[in-house]
Amino acid sequence: MPKRGQHRASEGQDARSERPTTRLGQPRPAVTSQHTRMTSSTLHPGRATTGLGCILVGPGGLAGVEHEADRVAALLAAGGHEVVARRIAPRDEWGEGRFEADGMPAADLVVVLGGDGSILRTARWMGYRQLPVLGVNLGTLGFLADVSRDEVAAALAEIGTGRFRLIDHLLFECELHRGGGVLHRQLGLNETSILAGPPFSMIEMRLLVDGDLATTYRADGLIVSTPVGSTAYSLSAGGPIVRKDLDAFIFTPLSPHTLTNRPVVDSAARTYDLVVPRPNAGSACVVDGRVVAALEPGDRIRVRRAEPRFTLVETSLHGYYPTLREKLGWGGGVRAAEGQRPEGPAS
Repeated sequence: MPKRGQHRASEGQDARSERPTTRLGQPRPAVTSQHTRMTSSTLHPGRATTGLGCILVGPGGLAGVEHEADRVAALLAAGGHEVVARRIAPRDEWGEGRFEADGMPAADLVVVLGGDGSILRTARWMGYRQLPVLGVNLGTLGFLADVSRDEVAAALAEIGTGRFRLIDHLLFECELHRGGGVLHRQLGLNETSILAGPPFSMIEMRLLVDGDLATTYRADGLIVSTPVGSTAYSLSAGGPIVRKDLDAFIFTPLSPHTLTNRPVVDSAARTYDLVVPRPNAGSACVVDGRVVAALEPGDRIRVRRAEPRFTLVETSLHGYYPTLREKLGWGGGVRAAEGQRPEGPAS
């Protein structure tokens, strides 16, 4: 059997000597900063590969997760791959950028068991050491974790023969500036939200783009979403669906008190600052559903594109538009969406 991550003889060259790719035929730009480097992976679309080193992760304390981890580990072994680490832990024991601190070895693929919440936690956990992710859905929706239990064997077979794509997703950095310094810094995948909070009166939020004032929102809050997050909180607030491999931010105000404040899509190549002159007592900055900090007068929230990318493995079993139709009922009614709802409590 070839060594871990080695391509079959027809490929000839060790993949570790080549630049990693994102999509078939498109090279990933060279990473120059140690802070943003990506963990090495030999996973390449279009190339048959065996002996991949895989990390199995999932939420602890939920029925069926350990059993599914055993089953997936057996399927990986049957395909000639190796589980080099396994981490099944409670949701509050993941943290940000703890991949190395938790003793994770070099690997080629992370298999996430759970739902979309597990995907978000895994992206945050890997931090600036991102690896390609295959999401196995044990939850209720599975928009990102789109491989069902019954499809795992077929998905692994396609990965082994190179019939897959690596889809890069925008990650962002959110910084809370206060008193001339950075109080908090958070990596996110879905969205940053500024929420008015108690006593539930509107707040004013000034949006600056590359330092220039763009507009002032008076609303119950504002969502700054990535394309991945456009099908989450932003969608519920009336924001548009943006294809998840685009580089853009979506600005969706929450109940704005004007007819002219509508969702806006802008380039992720810019830096966005939100200044809150007079927050409510309960106003807060929230990233991917987690409270970063309560807001004080004059706080500045900065959102910008992060250099690392979150990468999902996509096989022929699923695609972007079929997933929209099947998971969100796009183009159908409520009954169509409910008819496709998977079973299971995990997330």
